[in-house]
Amino acid sequence: MKVAVIGGGPGGLYAAALLKRLDPAREITLWERNAPDETFGFGVVLSDETLGGIQHADPLVYAALQRDFVRWDDIDIVHRGVRHRSSGHGFAALGRRRLLEILHERCRALGVEIRFRSEAPDADRLATTHDLVIAADGVHSTTREAYAPVFRPHVATHRCRYTWLAADFPFDAFRFEIAETEHGVMQLHGYPFAADASTVIVEMREEVWRAAGFAETDEQQSVETCAKIFADALDGRPLRSNKSAWTTFRTVVNDRWSHGNVVLLGDAAHTAHFSIGSGTKLAVEDALALAACLTEQPTLTEALAAYEAERRPVVASTQRAARASLEWFENLALYLDQPPRRFAFNLLTRSRRVTHDNLRLRDARFTAAVEREFGCPPGTPPMFTPFRLRGLTLRNRVVVSPMDMYSAKDGVPGDFHLVHLGSRALGGAGLVMTEMVCVSEEGRITPGCTGLWTGRQTEAWRRITDFVHTQAPGTAIGVQLGHAGRKGSTRLMWEGIDEPLPDGNWPLVAASPLPYKPGSQIPRELSRAQLTDIREQFAAAALRAVRAGFDLLELHCAHGYLLSGFLSPLTNLRDDAYGGSPAKRLRFPLEVFDAVRAVWPEEKPMTVRISATDWAEGGNTAEDAVEIARAFAAHGADAIDVSTGQVVAEERPEYGRSYQTPFADRIRNSAGVPVIAVGAISSWDDVNSLILAGRTDLCALARPHLYDPHWTLHAAAEQGYEGPGVVWPAPYRAGSRRPQTGRTDAPKPRLTLRS
Repeated sequence: MKVAVIGGGPGGLYAAALLKRLDPAREITLWERNAPDETFGFGVVLSDETLGGIQHADPLVYAALQRDFVRWDDIDIVHRGVRHRSSGHGFAALGRRRLLEILHERCRALGVEIRFRSEAPDADRLATTHDLVIAADGVHSTTREAYAPVFRPHVATHRCRYTWLAADFPFDAFRFEIAETEHGVMQLHGYPFAADASTVIVEMREEVWRAAGFAETDEQQSVETCAKIFADALDGRPLRSNKSAWTTFRTVVNDRWSHGNVVLLGDAAHTAHFSIGSGTKLAVEDALALAACLTEQPTLTEALAAYEAERRPVVASTQRAARASLEWFENLALYLDQPPRRFAFNLLTRSRRVTHDNLRLRDARFTAAVEREFGCPPGTPPMFTPFRLRGLTLRNRVVVSPMDMYSAKDGVPGDFHLVHLGSRALGGAGLVMTEMVCVSEEGRITPGCTGLWTGRQTEAWRRITDFVHTQAPGTAIGVQLGHAGRKGSTRLMWEGIDEPLPDGNWPLVAASPLPYKPGSQIPRELSRAQLTDIREQFAAAALRAVRAGFDLLELHCAHGYLLSGFLSPLTNLRDDAYGGSPAKRLRFPLEVFDAVRAVWPEEKPMTVRISATDWAEGGNTAEDAVEIARAFAAHGADAIDVSTGQVVAEERPEYGRSYQTPFADRIRNSAGVPVIAVGAISSWDDVNSLILAGRTDLCALARPHLYDPHWTLHAAAEQGYEGPGVVWPAPYRAGSRRPQTGRTDAPKPRLTLRS
């Protein structure tokens, strides 16, 4: 096999070495445009997991790396002159130039031909003369661009500028230092990579960078200015550069990684923000996987498919974590006034890779100090601390999220709803929410939706709230009021979600006459008189909710239903007082809120669920969501329940673990209003992490409560918590400990005998 490698970074070099080691008969040529000792940046961080893969695949490379690695365990966060240290993290780093030297030596020893100071021939040409072409030519890959119609790259730029520098002394920890300057917030990321040197990255938002004058300074002036700004961190010592231009990070994603016999590797295929130290790590892991797949699979086509199938999920997960970290630093100014330890905890858990439980294992003393600062009583996880909304005190931070069950008849909740909501109330959550309860027959999503437009429905709901208050004392139950708008008159979810009824349809109304998707019914645009009628329907339903005994009321202004349809510029095309500017689009939802608040008891809280982004071009964004939240809070909303999307059918959500929580975080820390986070929060560890970091006040979980109605009770049992934050019903107390299971661990050897 003849192999061409384009690019002599760590990924390309390691791929060449591995392929040659696995089959010495392979003829491998690597092209690198720079000289052997030319490289950007300074230090490289590798994880123990990556090092383990290197050790298994090539012990000689591993041994060479081991001799040069600098290892440390601590992270320092310095903010407003106070340093907090967290231990137990485990890092290994070495100089990037030394890493390249090790890989150069290994390639030469194995017989790989390296052509330095040479531009590689076009990938098209190489593909005809070689059996395999590995494009490891970096974030600005010319190969990727040449095959753009096939690879379909998506490149996103971000809001911060950064530069790679070095200091001629070793930090004794991974150091994050925050500088609040007259121009704005700047941050330093620093770590040792040799016994006498550290990498220093200085980063700030674009507008801060310009205000500080960096756009007009040359390289040396920038270096000197950075050294002055972070003089305390550097102990007055200078910084040095290495072609250190200010740049904006580019996130690269490709729909495909291979075409014929050409395959992308490392930054050519994907990038992840440096704040989680993953660029070189990912490239090396790509090389390991590609070499393995080429060995294991019978054909090149199958090998490249297997390589992509193996690496894509891992890379996607890393990119989600990196994106969360990147955005945290972009929005750093939001967190500056947090209590010191909470700020440090927030920074450490920003990517969601490090969590509350994970950090407690690494550094129990630091985590306990954060919990004390937050106000956790001894032995109490953050999720089991109380939270007050107006006159209602929730005993813990867990909410059973609203979930449409589509199981009512004539809008009346029946035995199913009693068991469904009752069992989850017995399950320990602080607040149990109903599904969207419709304010009129015409406002239903499906024929199976519940309602509050008749006295019979009110009595049926009273039966359920009485059960919750009697059998699960301490658990609150809330009602979510809504109107389907243009998303109504559809089939039950399991018969075809959002599909029109085959017969028996009712007429729909909306802000504008736009169908939800092709084939959907076209709604009528609401007139002024109809707006008044619907506002009164909401108020009447709220009065029935009072009689039904609910503790909290939520107004549903999300997911493309009627009130959400007024908020989004994609669904509200009106040119009257209820459309156009954001303030006008808010007018009707706020009128409805005011009408409901006027009849809802003063001591009982009201929340509002919103879609914080439409996930579609031209729609509402996170910035718009902050202003929407501010408007509802100004009218008396006690908390904002922050969901996203489902507003337009052509949305493109960015799914992932806890993927909606950054929007709740943004609203909480920008608008200063309590929030409920929702969306792919599945573990009690996530709940503890989000609350302790100050990203949310309450966490709403839906599917986990479908899987386990007693999710909160079990979360307490698994954490060994017994206290007022969750109470096992008396008949269930015998089950408050995990059932015993058979042993799954093997006896450990007691002696190791030497031969």
